[in-house]
Amino acid sequence: MTRDWMMALAMGAGLMTSAGAAQAQMMDHGDGTMMHEAKDKPGMHMQMHGPVGVMGRHLMPEGKVMLGYSFGMMQMDGLATGTSRLDPTVAATTVPNRFFGLPMQPPTLRVIPEEMDMQMHMFSAMYGASDRVTLMAMVPYIEKSMTATTYAGPAGTRVLGSNKMRSEGLGDITVGAVIGLYKQGRTSLNMGIGASLPTGSISETGRMLSPMGTTPEMRMAYGMQLGSGTLDLKPSLTWSSGKGRLNWGAQVSGVIRSGDNSAGYTLGDVASVTAWASYKPSPWFSYSARLEATSQGRIRGIDPFIRGPMPGSDPANYGGETVTAYLGAELTPPSGALKGHRIGMEVGLPAYQKVNGVQLRRDWSAMVSWRKAF
Repeated sequence: MTRDWMMALAMGAGLMTSAGAAQAQMMDHGDGTMMHEAKDKPGMHMQMHGPVGVMGRHLMPEGKVMLGYSFGMMQMDGLATGTSRLDPTVAATTVPNRFFGLPMQPPTLRVIPEEMDMQMHMFSAMYGASDRVTLMAMVPYIEKSMTATTYAGPAGTRVLGSNKMRSEGLGDITVGAVIGLYKQGRTSLNMGIGASLPTGSISETGRMLSPMGTTPEMRMAYGMQLGSGTLDLKPSLTWSSGKGRLNWGAQVSGVIRSGDNSAGYTLGDVASVTAWASYKPSPWFSYSARLEATSQGRIRGIDPFIRGPMPGSDPANYGGETVTAYLGAELTPPSGALKGHRIGMEVGLPAYQKVNGVQLRRDWSAMVSWRKAF
């Protein structure tokens, strides 16, 4: 269902561009870049504002370069199944282990995740190839950690101990462009289409405390890997408008996987819709609010080296639907050492979550960003 929806989005976006146009997605976190009209109209800087977490809102002027850095954080805490919370002890005594029947595999889950933290350092560069085409590249460095509780033996509620697994390194690099399809006054329609390259590792390993008390080194769960292992298409379509000090807009975007990776599986496709409003009370400060709904499919296939009595080892325990509410702000100092720099932030809290199978729940996310045009 998600794949069909995303294929329709990609085909529709492609039909809206001229033949042979270079197409790739603007993936900058905080894409509040200068519109090309800004070089011609005094006071246009008062109109250039919006949520820093929405990509592809504006175009760079021809010949201009923008460098950026963003730091993102996300925390997950507590188990869920569907829309309900799940007690760890209940999970350890009642939720079936997919791998039961294989050597040393108990009938139920016995290694239960408590929390997971992810941090991402994103380095980006954008170039205005023309007033209607902006090229870009994004390079992520990712750090993940997960704490889990291990229950002793094949059954019962006695806790054996806990351990933490970590992974870090280069993620999947994105290259692409955002293309202006329509512009009339403050109203614009942009199309983005990008390619996520499989540069992130999908073979990260770590030591896990097993129910038998041993600590074998094993390939970590799918969610602890650093990349998808596949070449992924990332289309988007962004509409924005405004009047006076107020801006508003909406975007549809997604991720379409190209097929199985070298480990034998494919991460679920992603479809997202977001809508926002932002207000700029002064030339150097703006704030924003937005809602984002996201749907992601289950993992297809299985990595034969990922197995064990924990939720993250089962491909069925991935994907679901979320609705997240965000609040953000952006500073553009008019003078001093930071003149010309754009500093933004955004904080997100889940308003609704429905997970596939058994997973950790999202707790909160946050991002800060810096950008400078040259």
